Amino acid sequence: MSEEAGVMLVVYDDPSDRQSFSLDDTSSSEESLDETRLSLETTNDVIPCIGKRFATHDAAYEYYSEFAKQCGFSIRRHRTEGKDGVGKGLTRRYFVCHRAGNTPSKTSNESKPRRNRKSSRCGCQAYMRISKTTELESLEWRVTGFANHHNHELLEPNQVRFLPAYRTISESDKSRILMFAKTGISVQQMMRLMELEKCVEPGSLPFTEKDVRNLLQSFRKLGPEEESIDLLKMCRNIKEKDRNFKFEYKIDSKNRLENIAWSYASSVQSYEIFGDAVVFDTTHRLTAFDMPLGIWIGINNYGMPCFFGCVLLREESVRSFSWALKAFLGFMYGKAPRAILTDQNLFLKEAISAEMPTTKHALCVWMIVAKFPSWFNAVLGERYNEWKSEFYRIYNLEAIEDFELGWTDLVNSFGLQSNRHIVNLYDLRSLWALPFLRSHFFAGMATIGQSKSINAFIQRFLSAQTRLAHFIEQVAVAVDFKDHAGEQQTMQQNLQNICLKTGAPMESHAASVLTPYAFSKLQEQLVLAAHYASFQMDDGFLVRHHTKGDGGRIVYWVPREGIITCSCHHFEFSGILCRHALRVLSTGNCFEIPDRYLPVRWRRISTPSAKLLHGVPSDHAERVELLQRIVSTLVTESAKSRERLDIATEQVSILLSRIREQPVSLQNTRDMALKNRNI
Repeated sequence: MSEEAGVMLVVYDDPSDRQSFSLDDTSSSEESLDETRLSLETTNDVIPCIGKRFATHDAAYEYYSEFAKQCGFSIRRHRTEGKDGVGKGLTRRYFVCHRAGNTPSKTSNESKPRRNRKSSRCGCQAYMRISKTTELESLEWRVTGFANHHNHELLEPNQVRFLPAYRTISESDKSRILMFAKTGISVQQMMRLMELEKCVEPGSLPFTEKDVRNLLQSFRKLGPEEESIDLLKMCRNIKEKDRNFKFEYKIDSKNRLENIAWSYASSVQSYEIFGDAVVFDTTHRLTAFDMPLGIWIGINNYGMPCFFGCVLLREESVRSFSWALKAFLGFMYGKAPRAILTDQNLFLKEAISAEMPTTKHALCVWMIVAKFPSWFNAVLGERYNEWKSEFYRIYNLEAIEDFELGWTDLVNSFGLQSNRHIVNLYDLRSLWALPFLRSHFFAGMATIGQSKSINAFIQRFLSAQTRLAHFIEQVAVAVDFKDHAGEQQTMQQNLQNICLKTGAPMESHAASVLTPYAFSKLQEQLVLAAHYASFQMDDGFLVRHHTKGDGGRIVYWVPREGIITCSCHHFEFSGILCRHALRVLSTGNCFEIPDRYLPVRWRRISTPSAKLLHGVPSDHAERVELLQRIVSTLVTESAKSRERLDIATEQVSILLSRIREQPVSLQNTRDMALKNRNI
């Protein structure tokens, strides 16, 4: 190939073709790299020869392109002579090496920043010229000039494919990439998936990650006004297809979209049961559009995140957050959560106080901890990990007095008395430290352990790669994926054999009512209860660990009314009875946990209630109860062997598919979805 590259071959078979030709001419309107995809059907590796004929100038271009690819360079269209529709029309075309010509000098404009773009042009003289001829009334193009002398190194076969001319994304691949983008996966993951689908080695696709990013960027090349119009149009289209889809938006004085919030039918249904505690995460921005993003998320009865709603804001302000909270409450029929967890945002704190005055506001501790490295790593150095461990210990204390003493010792031990972050954390301690929050219900979301699943859920649609109008669709895809994954995990949990550890009647009773996730939390407390002693006093019980001689928790129990409370507030905080209360119940010969301490939000199968079955005919409710009992029996019987499980899983999947094909009564859709969600 190197020998061929050094050969100069210039032949003219027509004196009229011997014209002055300079590849330095940059006045051609076709000088930029041509983006026409090559069919690459031509595989002739012979050097182009004078007189070779082609039916069209595009066919000649493809032929020369294939030759160039085999030699180690690419080509572009250069000058033309003549013009279509004028006189004889287009009569001559020049195809040149991609490194032909020199970079044209541009006049500098100080008011306009210039991009520092490097050029690969080096004055290469390799080219092929074709001319139009007409013989026997047949129009064709033939080669009238050719030179294959390059003043630069030619590329090896494994390098030439990276030249822009040969990096092409087919229409089918474009559709695939756009679909991947809507799911929120990264460009690297897209490339790997397509390599696996096409069965090629890594890095062997006919395009690069940069090409994919440029393609995705092209989908977003709309102005803010056009994006807003498309976004609202997308919402209205979804609303036409699904009347239960909810969205609200605000237009400013210049008729521009200021804020938009939305929620899905399944989200509203989930919120009615699991909306008692909500995380409102406003720490993310859509980098492609530079807009603050707010996401409302909760935890269902199986311990999995459930999506409640989303909002895009133009700015972070009290006014914007107030609008977002009002829109959210409107979606949820005015029902405010009992507790809401947020980041340290003073604007949001003020908005919550105004719009949700009865809601307990707290700060997400995992959002605070995420800032620790930037706050304390440089200050504490090697003692950072030691300080972090001590912080977790103090954070998890039960008594406020113990926290106050522990915090003072922590600050003094590490010399952080004047640290502004420490001062700010202490001022806000009633919003994040567990001793101040234990008397409020947070469904376990106030603890650091729940942050991983919530963050993983958010990341599924946070990596928006498409246009703004498609973001709502992308969120819907992520929510739908999570719903299906949740159904699968729910079935897997229900099919698992539950191992009873204490043999106590209370344990088996709780196992039949609570979801496996909630039961595992209660079972931990039941096991620990065996290590505690209870002492009856005049106004209640003193319960403490059998190795302790003092201290303990005070438990009040009213057997006739089925009321039991503990000074540790574990039930109020998590909805799960504590070891102290369970110890008193066991001592008092209580063989079943009182119904009020098995909350509906943690139950495997809810008992019919007026709230859930409001508006549902009584005969319909009875049939639902019957189905619930059948399903419960099915799970119990199927779990007795692997063979039974396999048969049940296969048949239930088939049955579920058939059921989804049947029409749904609009009157009962909402109520039944609520009930089924709690099964």
